[in-house]
Amino acid sequence: MAETVTPDVATPPPASTARERRGWYLYDWANSAFQTTVITVFLGPFLTTVTELAAGCELGADTCDGYVHPLGIRVAAGSYYPYLISLSVFLTVFVLPVVGAVADRSAHKKRLLGAAAFTGAGATIAFAFVTGERYLLGGALFLVANIAFGAAVVVYNSFLPQLGGPDERDGISSRGWAIGYLGGGLLLAANLVAVTMLTEEGNPQRTLDLARWSIVSAGLWWAVFTLVPLRWLRERPPAAASACGNVLTDGFRQLGRTLREVKAYPLTLFFLLAFLVYNDGIQTVITLASQYGTEELKLGQSTLITTILLVQFLAFGGALALGALARRIGAWKTVLLSLVLWTGVIVAAFRLPAEAPLPFMILGGCIGLVLGGSQALSRSLFSQLIPAGKEGEYYGFYEISDKGTSWLGPLAFGLVFQLTASYRVGLVSLLIFFVVGFALLAAVPIRRAIVAAGNTPPKVL
Repeated sequence: MAETVTPDVATPPPASTARERRGWYLYDWANSAFQTTVITVFLGPFLTTVTELAAGCELGADTCDGYVHPLGIRVAAGSYYPYLISLSVFLTVFVLPVVGAVADRSAHKKRLLGAAAFTGAGATIAFAFVTGERYLLGGALFLVANIAFGAAVVVYNSFLPQLGGPDERDGISSRGWAIGYLGGGLLLAANLVAVTMLTEEGNPQRTLDLARWSIVSAGLWWAVFTLVPLRWLRERPPAAASACGNVLTDGFRQLGRTLREVKAYPLTLFFLLAFLVYNDGIQTVITLASQYGTEELKLGQSTLITTILLVQFLAFGGALALGALARRIGAWKTVLLSLVLWTGVIVAAFRLPAEAPLPFMILGGCIGLVLGGSQALSRSLFSQLIPAGKEGEYYGFYEISDKGTSWLGPLAFGLVFQLTASYRVGLVSLLIFFVVGFALLAAVPIRRAIVAAGNTPPKVL
């Protein structure tokens, strides 16, 4: 156990302006289109259909027992997308902490944010070329886009401690998540109108084309709105200058030092372990909800989009509401409460009847109420546990399990499906992530953890 240190209260956080905070919120507006339109709604069914075509299944068939063989590996068509998610997080383990280390030592964090965001947006736009049976191209583009998405979020999150003090960050983080859900919901609404108006009965190819162009629209949205935060955010001097003049190589060296020194903050690591577990469950639900709806519940694309749209707008209010609750009872207790509600969501989802849109939409509304707040408050709570000057590095570790890059949940889901051919049984396997995550988070002495990291605890935890 690390020795308790007295928090340094002599140096207040750098002042930020309302304009800068608005710019920070608007990056969530920009990148949420990828999370909502691509990850949550369209990509799972789209890429699964393309993979089924490559496996020799007929377009529009109710079931497909075919297999594909990427790199000579036998993979069930229905498991290809969950396996891709697991592969993406394996790759991000090596990428995101290095990105964070470079961001901490760079005086040009906005350039890093822009480079990662435009790389991800470009790969998303390139889905215009994923036609026919090009499931390998679709998988490669997803890997690039998802890793770049995570890299950009690492840099974006590292701005949070610079925007407000300990008692302000819950509110700032919650507003960012809320604005993100609003932006993602607006683009999804436009896609809903397009799908509803342009879908032709008995023409599954038209449905597949509409899904592809909806994915492309998210890339365009992401690229265009990223221009605003790149203009309004301010650069600040790095906490430590690069010793050798090259932030990339020195970032690798600093990451190595941090990995050796991180054992000095065991409570921060314990919180991160809890987050990795419960957020793995949250992200798996978000990522595979549309696949579960189409393949197991036999719901149409318009029903799925309507439900996710409902989730988006309820999550806007839910993030603000849980942020307000955190001001009264503390972020730690509020997150614990949200995990209890998530457990109820999994149980209810298992019992949903097939071909019944209304129960699915009601459950989606319940998800919306807890989704934004549980994620926003986890982000701000973690900011309290990071040693000063290492925000990017620690958010690199954090992002490994955030925003659709979790791997244990999708891997478990994919394996259970391959063994049982049942999406419902796969869904039940996710309960363990919420139960264990709750137990781990409840065991964190959160105030002592904040002080041990050298920070000042907020008044209410």
